[in-house]
Amino acid sequence: MVKVVICGAAGGIGQPLSLLLKQSNLITHLALFDVVNAPGVAADLSHINTKSKVTGHGKEEMDEALQGAHTVVIPAGVPRKPGMTRDDLFKINAGIVRDLATGVANNCPGAFVLVISNPVNSTVPIFCEILKKHGVFNPKKVFGISTLDVVRSSKFISEVNTSIDPSTTRVTVVGGHSGATIVPLLSQIPGGFVGSLSQDQLDTLTHRIQYGGDEVVKAKDGAGSATLSMAYAGARFTLTLLQATVSGQRGSVESTYVNLDADLTNESVKAFRNRTGLDYFAQDVEFGPDGVEKILDLPTLSSYEQKLLETAIAELKTNIDKGTSFVTENTIA
Repeated sequence: MVKVVICGAAGGIGQPLSLLLKQSNLITHLALFDVVNAPGVAADLSHINTKSKVTGHGKEEMDEALQGAHTVVIPAGVPRKPGMTRDDLFKINAGIVRDLATGVANNCPGAFVLVISNPVNSTVPIFCEILKKHGVFNPKKVFGISTLDVVRSSKFISEVNTSIDPSTTRVTVVGGHSGATIVPLLSQIPGGFVGSLSQDQLDTLTHRIQYGGDEVVKAKDGAGSATLSMAYAGARFTLTLLQATVSGQRGSVESTYVNLDADLTNESVKAFRNRTGLDYFAQDVEFGPDGVEKILDLPTLSSYEQKLLETAIAELKTNIDKGTSFVTENTIA
């Protein structure tokens, strides 16, 4: 049995994410939890002719939804609105993530946890700190989904150079999952892509990748933020993880925001941690049956990317401290 739980399943990300995951034969039980409408979404999805059963769980049924989960995906929380930054979401979403982390610790402490709820740079540390308090933290099993930054990068570079196939060209994106903490390593794209750009083009493209979410927030004009593209990215990441942990597939790589304790044997990671003081960072990760198999080394950065990274590191420290301090300063249920 492979039970996958989606927390926030009736929301703008949760519904299309649930639809995409319902199509996977790797999942035998899709459990949908939300404070409203989860049973209705579950009833609708349950008519789709794939093998997984679907159950819906309302506000008072979080424990039932989480019990025995293999993987928990968390898009729960409020969306961004015009004028809001991811940090503006913190007070509301931090409490939601804290409560869900407590639920995971009590009901499925060995589950893989995939956090979408923004601001990811802070919510992942909150989740990890709660699991630590319960004595069930495994850094190899908690992921911040930053895949949308990779997806956007592939699409945006293909609009600059139409000879690039966005479906097969993957861009390494490191740092975090908001604004200036997003560092796309465009110098790693083969074929001399960066060399073909003027400085203005490089600046514009980098800024678009970092702040691509703002395009969607503005275009939706108060009706929400990136939901469909985030659901696509979330499903891609979830299925990659399931292929590694359920099917035993080796060598799969995705960029993800993780606790750097996930790869304690990597000397490069140790050196990076000592230099920066960061406990969390988004980087390419190779998956294995236990989750994080290996955090891949940072490639050689251009001087432009190095400056971006230094800016990202300073902001990440603040974001991470905000998450860990939330747990320290608030009473945990």
